[in-house]
Amino acid sequence: MSASTVTPKPLHVAIIMDGNGRWAERRGVPRALGHREGVQALRRTIKAAPELGVKCLTVFGFSTENWSRPADEVSDLMGLIRAFIGGDLKKLDKAGVRVRVLGRRAGVPADILKLIDHAEATTAGNDKFLLQVAFNYGGRSDLVDAAQALVDRAAREGTFEVDEDTFGDQLSTAGSPPVDLIIRTSGEQRLSNFLLWDCAYAELVFQPVLWPDYGPEALQAAIEEFSRRERRFGGREVLEAPVSPSAERVVI
Repeated sequence: MSASTVTPKPLHVAIIMDGNGRWAERRGVPRALGHREGVQALRRTIKAAPELGVKCLTVFGFSTENWSRPADEVSDLMGLIRAFIGGDLKKLDKAGVRVRVLGRRAGVPADILKLIDHAEATTAGNDKFLLQVAFNYGGRSDLVDAAQALVDRAAREGTFEVDEDTFGDQLSTAGSPPVDLIIRTSGEQRLSNFLLWDCAYAELVFQPVLWPDYGPEALQAAIEEFSRRERRFGGREVLEAPVSPSAERVVI
């Protein structure tokens, strides 16, 4: 790649934090310890991301499918979420981090909903860095919820036109920048129902490191891989995402 076509660093990085269970199994320790070490990896990554030029970080914390895991594991994960939000909020706020939580609110324990609302309200005015945590989130459910919201609006207001912007405004990710880079750890190579709308033109990087071992060096390596690529958005060679490409309109 010539110097004139170097891809800029990604502004929005999304991470599927995979491998906590395998990390624990390889060490012969409970899976709960793997999840706890995964929180430490998250803290390291949040600290490193802005230092590497990232402006927005979205992490897959808990999916709509994760409720089917054993009850004790779900309970431990809920405890970690409580501890992370409750224990790290002051530090994140002081650093100018805005916190958003993506996903469905229905079915989430009331005390966690209260913590989420408090975290979002407390950091709403921060603009140095955006941290989005996908919690009780699924890409398909987000699309379904957006479609239902538009159907409900049509029932109230009558027929209207829908384009990509109108639809995107109904997603829980509305207002966040397009995803430039999606990282999945542990060597698995799939999206697992993560940010299906938002990753339309994202670059994908799969890293073999298990999530509890993740940190600044691994994130930097993923960003360097991103920067070696020539990004295309349906054209022959484009380095910047197109601005709101014209899209078909659907009347509902």
